[in-house]
Amino acid sequence: MNHRIRVAATVVAVGALLASITACSSSNDESAPLKFVLSGDATQGGGYQKMADKYFEETGTKVEIVDVPGDDLTTRLRNSAQADDLPNIAAAANVDPLWKDQLLDLTSVAKDANVLPTLTVEDPADKKVKALPSSLTSVGMFINKDLWDKAGVSYPTDEGQTWTWDEFVAKAKQVQSGAGAQYGLTMDASAHRLRSFLYEFGSQGVVQDGDDFSIDDEGKTALEYFKTMNDDGFMPKSVWTAGDDASATFKSGQVAAYYSGVWQIADFQANITDFAWASVPTPQQPVKATNYGAASWIVGFSGQGKDEATTKFISWLYQPENYTAYCEIAGCLPSVSGLNVSYPKNADAFALYNAEIAASPDVSAVQTTDQLRQGYEGKSLEVEPLKDETIKYISGEQSIDQTIDAITKATKEALG
Repeated sequence: MNHRIRVAATVVAVGALLASITACSSSNDESAPLKFVLSGDATQGGGYQKMADKYFEETGTKVEIVDVPGDDLTTRLRNSAQADDLPNIAAAANVDPLWKDQLLDLTSVAKDANVLPTLTVEDPADKKVKALPSSLTSVGMFINKDLWDKAGVSYPTDEGQTWTWDEFVAKAKQVQSGAGAQYGLTMDASAHRLRSFLYEFGSQGVVQDGDDFSIDDEGKTALEYFKTMNDDGFMPKSVWTAGDDASATFKSGQVAAYYSGVWQIADFQANITDFAWASVPTPQQPVKATNYGAASWIVGFSGQGKDEATTKFISWLYQPENYTAYCEIAGCLPSVSGLNVSYPKNADAFALYNAEIAASPDVSAVQTTDQLRQGYEGKSLEVEPLKDETIKYISGEQSIDQTIDAITKATKEALG
Protein backbone atom coordinates (compact mmCIF):
# COMPACT_ATOMS: atom_id res chain seq x y z
CA MET A 1 0.00 0.00 0.00
CA ASN A 2 1.44 3.36 -1.02
CA HIS A 3 2.33 5.82 1.68
CA ARG A 4 1.47 9.28 0.41
CA ILE A 5 3.55 12.17 1.55
CA ARG A 6 2.53 15.72 0.80
CA VAL A 7 5.38 18.11 0.72
CA ALA A 8 4.80 21.05 2.98
CA ALA A 9 7.60 23.04 4.46
CA THR A 10 8.58 26.14 6.31
CA VAL A 11 11.63 27.87 4.89
CA VAL A 12 13.86 28.48 7.87
CA ALA A 13 16.27 31.39 7.81
CA VAL A 14 18.71 30.52 10.56
CA GLY A 15 19.62 33.85 12.09
CA ALA A 16 21.05 35.35 15.20
CA LEU A 17 17.89 35.85 17.25
CA LEU A 18 19.43 34.69 20.53
CA ALA A 19 19.29 38.22 21.84
CA SER A 20 15.51 38.12 21.76
CA ILE A 21 15.07 34.69 23.33
CA THR A 22 14.40 36.24 26.70
CA ALA A 23 11.04 37.34 25.30
CA CYS A 24 9.91 33.71 25.45
CA SER A 25 11.83 32.61 28.53
CA SER A 26 9.96 30.14 30.72
CA SER A 27 11.09 30.50 34.28
CA ASN A 28 10.79 27.62 36.70
CA ASP A 29 9.43 30.13 39.23
CA GLU A 30 5.98 28.89 40.22
CA SER A 31 4.68 32.47 40.26
CA ALA A 32 5.88 33.22 36.74
CA PRO A 33 3.23 33.11 34.00
CA LEU A 34 2.94 30.33 31.47
CA LYS A 35 4.49 31.49 28.19
CA PHE A 36 2.44 30.81 25.06
CA VAL A 37 4.31 31.64 21.84
CA LEU A 38 2.38 31.97 18.60
CA SER A 39 2.18 33.91 15.37
CA GLY A 40 -1.24 35.29 14.58
CA ASP A 41 -3.04 38.32 13.27
CA ALA A 42 -5.08 40.51 15.61
CA THR A 43 -8.01 38.12 15.31
CA GLN A 44 -6.22 34.84 16.05
CA GLY A 45 -3.71 36.24 18.52
CA GLY A 46 -6.42 38.38 20.07
CA GLY A 47 -8.58 35.30 20.44
CA TYR A 48 -5.94 33.52 22.48
CA GLN A 49 -5.36 36.67 24.54
CA LYS A 50 -9.04 36.78 25.45
CA MET A 51 -8.91 33.11 26.41
CA ALA A 52 -5.82 33.77 28.54
CA ASP A 53 -7.69 36.59 30.28
CA LYS A 54 -10.64 34.28 30.90
CA TYR A 55 -8.34 31.58 32.31
CA PHE A 56 -6.76 34.07 34.71
CA GLU A 57 -10.21 35.14 35.92
CA GLU A 58 -11.23 31.54 36.56
CA THR A 59 -8.02 30.10 37.99
CA GLY A 60 -5.69 32.93 38.96
CA THR A 61 -3.01 31.48 36.65
CA LYS A 62 -1.55 33.97 34.20
CA VAL A 63 -0.80 32.95 30.60
CA GLU A 64 1.42 35.39 28.72
CA ILE A 65 0.76 35.51 24.97
CA VAL A 66 3.97 36.15 23.02
CA ASP A 67 3.03 36.97 19.41
CA VAL A 68 5.98 36.91 16.98
CA PRO A 69 6.13 37.39 13.19
CA GLY A 70 5.31 34.24 11.24
CA ASP A 71 8.68 34.16 9.50
CA ASP A 72 10.44 34.21 12.88
CA LEU A 73 8.40 31.63 14.78
CA THR A 74 10.24 28.48 13.69
CA THR A 75 13.64 30.08 14.21
CA ARG A 76 12.59 31.50 17.58
CA LEU A 77 11.58 28.08 18.85
CA ARG A 78 14.74 26.46 17.49
CA ASN A 79 16.94 29.05 19.17
CA SER A 80 15.00 28.65 22.39
CA ALA A 81 15.47 24.88 22.27
CA GLN A 82 19.21 25.27 21.71
CA ALA A 83 19.38 27.64 24.68
CA ASP A 84 17.31 25.22 26.81
CA ASP A 85 14.76 27.97 27.24
CA LEU A 86 11.61 26.80 25.46
CA PRO A 87 8.28 28.39 26.32
CA ASN A 88 5.56 26.33 28.00
CA ILE A 89 3.19 26.33 25.03
CA ALA A 90 3.43 27.12 21.33
CA ALA A 91 1.18 27.19 18.28
CA ALA A 92 3.76 25.80 15.86
CA ALA A 93 3.61 25.17 12.13
CA ASN A 94 4.97 21.67 12.69
CA VAL A 95 6.83 19.47 15.15
CA ASP A 96 10.50 20.32 14.78
CA PRO A 97 13.11 17.53 15.10
CA LEU A 98 15.15 19.90 17.27
CA TRP A 99 12.56 19.89 20.06
CA LYS A 100 10.35 16.88 19.30
CA ASP A 101 11.70 14.95 22.32
CA GLN A 102 10.60 17.69 24.74
CA LEU A 103 6.87 17.49 24.03
CA LEU A 104 4.23 16.74 26.62
CA ASP A 105 1.80 13.86 26.15
CA LEU A 106 -1.60 15.32 25.13
CA THR A 107 -3.28 12.01 24.31
CA SER A 108 -5.93 12.31 27.01
CA VAL A 109 -6.65 15.92 26.06
CA ALA A 110 -7.22 14.92 22.42
CA LYS A 111 -9.56 12.13 23.49
CA ASP A 112 -11.56 14.21 25.95
CA ALA A 113 -11.89 17.08 23.46
CA ASN A 114 -13.04 14.84 20.57
CA VAL A 115 -10.36 16.12 18.22
CA LEU A 116 -11.23 15.08 14.67
CA PRO A 117 -9.74 11.62 13.94
CA THR A 118 -8.18 12.87 10.69
CA LEU A 119 -6.20 15.42 12.71
CA THR A 120 -5.28 13.17 15.63
CA VAL A 121 -1.71 12.17 14.84
CA GLU A 122 0.28 9.81 17.03
CA ASP A 123 4.05 9.85 17.31
CA PRO A 124 5.01 6.58 15.54
CA ALA A 125 7.67 5.94 18.18
CA ASP A 126 5.39 5.72 21.23
CA LYS A 127 1.81 6.13 19.90
CA LYS A 128 1.26 9.29 21.94
CA VAL A 129 -0.53 12.40 20.68
CA LYS A 130 1.74 15.37 21.33
CA ALA A 131 0.25 18.10 19.13
CA LEU A 132 -3.34 19.31 18.82
CA PRO A 133 -4.77 21.24 15.85
CA SER A 134 -5.38 24.83 16.88
CA SER A 135 -8.26 25.10 14.41
CA LEU A 136 -9.30 23.75 11.03
CA THR A 137 -7.99 25.46 7.92
CA SER A 138 -9.27 24.89 4.39
CA VAL A 139 -8.71 26.22 0.87
CA GLY A 140 -11.60 27.90 -0.93
CA MET A 141 -12.79 30.55 -3.39
CA PHE A 142 -13.91 34.14 -2.86
CA ILE A 143 -15.39 36.52 -5.42
CA ASN A 144 -15.78 40.26 -5.70
CA LYS A 145 -19.57 40.17 -5.73
CA ASP A 146 -19.91 43.74 -6.98
CA LEU A 147 -17.91 42.98 -10.13
CA TRP A 148 -19.90 39.83 -10.92
CA ASP A 149 -23.20 41.61 -10.38
CA LYS A 150 -22.10 44.61 -12.47
CA ALA A 151 -21.19 42.28 -15.34
CA GLY A 152 -24.45 40.36 -14.91
CA VAL A 153 -22.61 37.03 -14.61
CA SER A 154 -24.13 34.26 -12.46
CA TYR A 155 -22.20 32.08 -10.00
CA PRO A 156 -23.02 29.20 -7.62
CA THR A 157 -23.93 30.33 -4.14
CA ASP A 158 -24.08 27.22 -1.94
CA GLU A 159 -22.72 23.70 -1.56
CA GLY A 160 -25.54 22.24 -3.60
CA GLN A 161 -24.31 24.01 -6.74
CA THR A 162 -21.14 23.26 -8.65
CA TRP A 163 -19.01 24.50 -11.53
CA THR A 164 -15.91 23.25 -13.30
CA TRP A 165 -12.69 25.20 -13.67
CA ASP A 166 -13.51 25.58 -17.36
CA GLU A 167 -16.87 27.11 -16.48
CA PHE A 168 -15.37 29.34 -13.81
CA VAL A 169 -12.65 30.67 -16.12
CA ALA A 170 -15.18 31.41 -18.87
CA LYS A 171 -17.44 33.29 -16.46
CA ALA A 172 -14.60 35.18 -14.78
CA LYS A 173 -13.38 36.34 -18.19
CA GLN A 174 -16.88 37.71 -18.82
CA VAL A 175 -16.50 39.65 -15.57
CA GLN A 176 -13.15 40.98 -16.76
CA SER A 177 -14.67 42.34 -19.94
CA GLY A 178 -18.11 43.23 -18.62
CA ALA A 179 -17.09 44.99 -15.40
CA GLY A 180 -13.59 46.15 -16.34
CA ALA A 181 -11.81 43.90 -13.85
CA GLN A 182 -8.06 43.86 -14.31
CA TYR A 183 -7.78 40.13 -13.58
CA GLY A 184 -10.11 37.17 -13.44
CA LEU A 185 -8.34 35.36 -10.60
CA THR A 186 -5.51 35.64 -8.13
CA MET A 187 -4.17 32.75 -6.04
CA ASP A 188 -1.82 32.72 -3.06
CA ALA A 189 1.68 31.63 -4.04
CA SER A 190 1.46 28.56 -1.85
CA ALA A 191 1.91 24.82 -2.23
CA HIS A 192 -1.10 24.50 0.10
CA ARG A 193 -3.29 26.16 -2.53
CA LEU A 194 -1.62 24.38 -5.45
CA ARG A 195 -2.18 20.94 -3.92
CA SER A 196 -5.92 21.49 -3.68
CA PHE A 197 -5.89 22.62 -7.33
CA LEU A 198 -4.24 19.31 -8.29
CA TYR A 199 -6.75 17.33 -6.23
CA GLU A 200 -9.62 19.03 -8.07
CA PHE A 201 -8.24 17.65 -11.33
CA GLY A 202 -8.33 14.15 -9.85
CA SER A 203 -4.64 14.04 -8.94
CA GLN A 204 -3.24 12.44 -5.80
CA GLY A 205 -0.48 15.05 -5.66
CA VAL A 206 3.11 14.07 -4.93
CA VAL A 207 2.96 10.38 -4.09
CA GLN A 208 5.58 8.15 -2.50
CA ASP A 209 5.87 4.56 -3.65
CA GLY A 210 8.77 2.81 -1.97
CA ASP A 211 11.86 4.97 -2.38
CA ASP A 212 10.49 6.93 -5.32
CA PHE A 213 8.06 9.82 -5.73
CA SER A 214 5.81 10.67 -8.64
CA ILE A 215 3.10 13.01 -9.93
CA ASP A 216 0.29 11.38 -11.90
CA ASP A 217 -1.04 12.44 -15.31
CA GLU A 218 -3.89 14.35 -13.69
CA GLY A 219 -1.35 16.39 -11.73
CA LYS A 220 0.56 17.17 -14.92
CA THR A 221 -2.66 18.35 -16.58
CA ALA A 222 -3.43 20.58 -13.59
CA LEU A 223 0.01 22.21 -13.67
CA GLU A 224 -0.32 22.86 -17.40
CA TYR A 225 -3.75 24.41 -16.81
CA PHE A 226 -2.33 26.59 -14.05
CA LYS A 227 0.42 27.89 -16.32
CA THR A 228 -2.11 28.76 -19.03
CA MET A 229 -4.09 30.90 -16.57
CA ASN A 230 -0.88 32.75 -15.67
CA ASP A 231 0.17 33.19 -19.29
CA ASP A 232 -2.94 34.72 -20.83
CA GLY A 233 -3.48 37.67 -18.48
CA PHE A 234 -6.23 35.93 -16.55
CA MET A 235 -4.06 35.87 -13.41
CA PRO A 236 -1.45 38.42 -12.26
CA LYS A 237 1.71 36.48 -13.03
CA SER A 238 3.69 38.65 -10.62
CA VAL A 239 2.03 37.03 -7.59
CA TRP A 240 3.80 33.74 -8.23
CA THR A 241 6.90 34.94 -10.06
CA ALA A 242 7.69 38.17 -8.19
CA GLY A 243 6.09 37.66 -4.79
CA ASP A 244 3.27 40.22 -5.06
CA ASP A 245 0.63 39.92 -2.33
CA ALA A 246 -2.42 38.04 -3.64
CA SER A 247 -4.62 39.24 -0.78
CA ALA A 248 -3.75 42.88 -1.39
CA THR A 249 -4.37 42.37 -5.09
CA PHE A 250 -7.88 41.09 -4.39
CA LYS A 251 -8.57 43.85 -1.86
CA SER A 252 -7.78 46.43 -4.54
CA GLY A 253 -11.20 45.63 -6.01
CA GLN A 254 -9.79 44.91 -9.46
CA VAL A 255 -9.91 41.10 -9.37
CA ALA A 256 -12.99 38.95 -10.02
CA ALA A 257 -12.01 36.04 -7.73
CA TYR A 258 -9.45 34.98 -5.14
CA TYR A 259 -8.35 31.39 -4.45
CA SER A 260 -7.26 31.37 -0.82
CA GLY A 261 -8.92 29.98 2.30
CA VAL A 262 -11.16 30.22 5.32
CA TRP A 263 -8.62 32.22 7.35
CA GLN A 264 -9.36 35.23 5.11
CA ILE A 265 -12.94 35.61 6.33
CA ALA A 266 -12.11 37.47 9.53
CA ASP A 267 -9.67 39.73 7.70
CA PHE A 268 -12.17 40.54 4.96
CA GLN A 269 -14.85 41.32 7.54
CA ALA A 270 -12.56 43.90 9.11
CA ASN A 271 -10.72 45.30 6.13
CA ILE A 272 -12.82 45.15 2.95
CA THR A 273 -15.17 48.12 2.92
CA ASP A 274 -15.13 49.23 -0.73
CA PHE A 275 -16.95 46.25 -2.25
CA ALA A 276 -19.10 43.26 -1.35
CA TRP A 277 -17.37 39.87 -1.31
CA ALA A 278 -18.70 36.33 -1.03
CA SER A 279 -17.49 32.78 -0.53
CA VAL A 280 -18.49 30.50 -3.41
CA PRO A 281 -18.05 26.78 -4.14
CA THR A 282 -14.57 25.87 -5.33
CA PRO A 283 -14.46 24.79 -9.00
CA GLN A 284 -13.88 21.10 -9.71
CA GLN A 285 -12.37 19.35 -12.71
CA PRO A 286 -14.08 16.95 -12.04
CA VAL A 287 -13.39 16.31 -8.33
CA LYS A 288 -14.89 18.35 -5.50
CA ALA A 289 -11.89 18.78 -3.23
CA THR A 290 -10.16 21.19 -0.93
CA ASN A 291 -6.94 20.95 1.06
CA TYR A 292 -7.57 21.06 4.78
CA GLY A 293 -5.74 20.46 8.02
CA ALA A 294 -4.49 22.21 11.12
CA ALA A 295 -3.98 25.96 11.02
CA SER A 296 -1.16 25.31 13.51
CA TRP A 297 -0.33 22.72 16.17
CA ILE A 298 -0.70 23.41 19.88
CA VAL A 299 2.18 21.81 21.76
CA GLY A 300 3.32 21.85 25.37
CA PHE A 301 6.98 21.62 26.36
CA SER A 302 8.31 19.60 29.26
CA GLY A 303 11.31 20.43 31.40
CA GLN A 304 10.21 23.95 32.33
CA GLY A 305 9.03 22.99 35.79
CA LYS A 306 5.39 23.52 34.87
CA ASP A 307 4.32 20.38 33.07
CA GLU A 308 1.14 19.94 35.09
CA ALA A 309 0.12 23.60 34.82
CA THR A 310 0.81 23.58 31.07
CA THR A 311 -1.28 20.47 30.46
CA LYS A 312 -4.05 21.84 32.64
CA PHE A 313 -4.29 25.04 30.59
CA ILE A 314 -4.29 23.21 27.25
CA SER A 315 -7.00 20.87 28.55
CA TRP A 316 -9.05 23.89 29.70
CA LEU A 317 -8.62 25.57 26.31
CA TYR A 318 -10.14 22.54 24.53
CA GLN A 319 -13.13 22.18 26.83
CA PRO A 320 -16.29 22.68 24.72
CA GLU A 321 -17.37 26.00 26.19
CA ASN A 322 -13.91 27.53 25.95
CA TYR A 323 -12.96 26.17 22.54
CA THR A 324 -16.32 27.26 21.11
CA ALA A 325 -15.71 30.75 22.46
CA TYR A 326 -12.26 30.83 20.87
CA CYS A 327 -13.62 29.80 17.44
CA GLU A 328 -16.30 32.48 17.63
CA ILE A 329 -13.82 35.17 18.69
CA ALA A 330 -11.12 34.21 16.19
CA GLY A 331 -13.50 33.40 13.35
CA CYS A 332 -12.19 29.92 12.61
CA LEU A 333 -13.45 26.40 12.01
CA PRO A 334 -13.29 24.01 15.00
CA SER A 335 -10.91 21.07 14.86
CA VAL A 336 -13.05 19.08 17.29
CA SER A 337 -16.41 17.43 16.72
CA GLY A 338 -19.72 18.07 18.41
CA LEU A 339 -19.55 21.86 18.72
CA ASN A 340 -22.19 24.37 17.70
CA VAL A 341 -20.24 27.49 16.78
CA SER A 342 -22.34 30.63 16.23
CA TYR A 343 -20.55 33.06 13.95
CA PRO A 344 -21.80 36.65 14.27
CA LYS A 345 -21.05 37.34 10.59
CA ASN A 346 -20.79 35.31 7.36
CA ALA A 347 -22.12 32.10 8.91
CA ASP A 348 -22.95 30.93 5.39
CA ALA A 349 -19.30 31.17 4.39
CA PHE A 350 -18.19 28.98 7.30
CA ALA A 351 -20.97 26.51 6.50
CA LEU A 352 -19.77 26.32 2.89
CA TYR A 353 -16.24 25.46 4.01
CA ASN A 354 -17.53 22.74 6.33
CA ALA A 355 -19.60 21.27 3.50
CA GLU A 356 -16.67 21.23 1.08
CA ILE A 357 -14.44 19.55 3.67
CA ALA A 358 -17.08 16.88 4.20
CA ALA A 359 -17.37 16.27 0.45
CA SER A 360 -13.62 16.09 -0.20
CA PRO A 361 -11.69 12.86 -0.83
CA ASP A 362 -9.32 11.49 1.80
CA VAL A 363 -6.28 12.91 0.02
CA SER A 364 -7.46 16.42 0.95
CA ALA A 365 -6.64 15.83 4.62
CA VAL A 366 -3.14 14.42 4.54
CA GLN A 367 -0.89 17.44 4.03
CA THR A 368 -0.49 18.68 7.60
CA THR A 369 -0.82 15.25 9.18
CA ASP A 370 1.92 13.74 7.01
CA GLN A 371 4.07 16.77 7.73
CA LEU A 372 3.51 16.35 11.48
CA ARG A 373 4.34 12.65 11.27
CA GLN A 374 7.56 13.49 9.44
CA GLY A 375 8.49 15.88 12.25
CA TYR A 376 7.98 13.12 14.81
CA GLU A 377 10.30 10.95 12.72
CA GLY A 378 13.02 13.60 12.70
CA LYS A 379 12.52 14.74 9.11
CA SER A 380 12.41 18.41 8.30
CA LEU A 381 11.90 19.95 4.87
CA GLU A 382 13.52 23.31 4.30
CA VAL A 383 11.98 23.89 0.85
CA GLU A 384 8.65 23.59 -1.00
CA PRO A 385 9.54 21.71 -4.20
CA LEU A 386 5.97 21.79 -5.54
CA LYS A 387 5.79 25.57 -5.23
CA ASP A 388 9.40 26.39 -6.09
CA GLU A 389 9.57 24.29 -9.24
CA THR A 390 6.14 25.44 -10.42
CA ILE A 391 7.36 29.03 -10.20
CA LYS A 392 10.24 28.11 -12.51
CA TYR A 393 7.76 26.45 -14.86
CA ILE A 394 5.39 29.41 -15.16
CA SER A 395 8.42 31.71 -15.49
CA GLY A 396 9.49 29.77 -18.59
CA GLU A 397 12.70 28.45 -17.07
CA GLN A 398 11.82 24.78 -17.59
CA SER A 399 9.31 22.50 -19.29
CA ILE A 400 6.48 20.65 -17.58
CA ASP A 401 8.40 17.36 -17.67
CA GLN A 402 11.50 19.03 -16.24
CA THR A 403 9.33 20.57 -13.55
CA ILE A 404 7.81 17.26 -12.49
CA ASP A 405 11.23 15.60 -12.47
CA ALA A 406 12.61 18.40 -10.30
CA ILE A 407 9.69 18.19 -7.84
CA THR A 408 9.99 14.44 -7.39
CA LYS A 409 13.80 14.52 -7.21
CA ALA A 410 13.86 17.24 -4.55
CA THR A 411 11.20 15.41 -2.56
CA LYS A 412 13.13 12.15 -2.70
CA GLU A 413 16.33 13.86 -1.58
CA ALA A 414 14.54 15.28 1.44
CA LEU A 415 12.28 12.41 2.45
CA GLY A 416 13.24 9.27 0.57
